[in-house]
Amino acid sequence: MARWQPDAPGRLAAAALDLFEEHGYENTTVIEIAEHAGLTKSTFFRYFPDKREVLFGGGTVTGLLVQGIASAPSTAGPLDVVADALDALGRTFFTADRREFSRRRQAVLNATTELREREALKRIDLTASMIEALDRRGIPSLTARVAAQLGALVWEIAHDQWIDPGSTEDFGTLARRALADVRATGALR
Repeated sequence: MARWQPDAPGRLAAAALDLFEEHGYENTTVIEIAEHAGLTKSTFFRYFPDKREVLFGGGTVTGLLVQGIASAPSTAGPLDVVADALDALGRTFFTADRREFSRRRQAVLNATTELREREALKRIDLTASMIEALDRRGIPSLTARVAAQLGALVWEIAHDQWIDPGSTEDFGTLARRALADVRATGALR
């Protein structure tokens, strides 16, 4: 690839995924990722602090969720606010053209303990960011915490269904269905 091509972070993520699948995460270096993307090691570190981060989008998902929470209708209840944010995430990030990459990415994460640990930490950060965004809307702290935790669960369920090889439904539809299931489960006594 020529160095002048746009979307260096995307190119680096695609190169890393290819190499992680081919050689394994542990056997792939930052230099190899950068070279495979047609970039330099310094360009890699301009976008990512280490090779673990290259498959985590640099906070894009968190930023989109926080933005979705902020832009939800003022009359929406806490879980509806989270649902609106998940819908927005589906429209802007979990799009049909990213599905195959996401499937492959999840397979690499599942095969690598270090990446699964990073994914768990990212989910904790995502939940904390949702709590803060809900707090900024004036939602009481305990309610914000519960809504964010349930939102993270809904996100995880919808994501797992979205990347399933037989899935063709969009992320937003799956997230709404998962939220309905979570609400129904909460109504059980």
